[in-house]
Amino acid sequence: MKIVEVLNAKPQPEAERGVVTITPDAGVRELLALLAEHNVGALIVSTDGETVEGIVSERDVVRHLHHDGTVVNNTVRAIMTEVVETTAPDSTLDELMEVMTRRRIRHVPVVQDGVLVGIVSIGDVVKHKMSQLEFERDQLDSYVHQT
Repeated sequence: MKIVEVLNAKPQPEAERGVVTITPDAGVRELLALLAEHNVGALIVSTDGETVEGIVSERDVVRHLHHDGTVVNNTVRAIMTEVVETTAPDSTLDELMEVMTRRRIRHVPVVQDGVLVGIVSIGDVVKHKMSQLEFERDQLDSYVHQT
């Protein structure tokens, strides 16, 4: 299964391309509000909504909060991850799973020709892998009961 199939199956929120972004100069309080509003675990950091300048997750907030209780007074730039692992729409789900496992990450932006086109979460991966397994089970069950 290709990543583009995963993206096409996702319900699209109001945000363009189904990706909620935040600027690097936005405050952490705004970040927290957007995470809660959209019920997501990470946002892409982008000034223009098309290029990936970073990613910021709940995990980033918690880790900084542990060291600095005033993290909510900072900007997103201060806590974001700048080196971002991305994937292409024509990558396979198995390739993405390997990257997520190896890098211990839960959200991967999907980029095509330098433009942000989506994001895939570990939840999306699990949902599609379960669907694949259920389909294979049903096919095997049908085959076994057919003979």
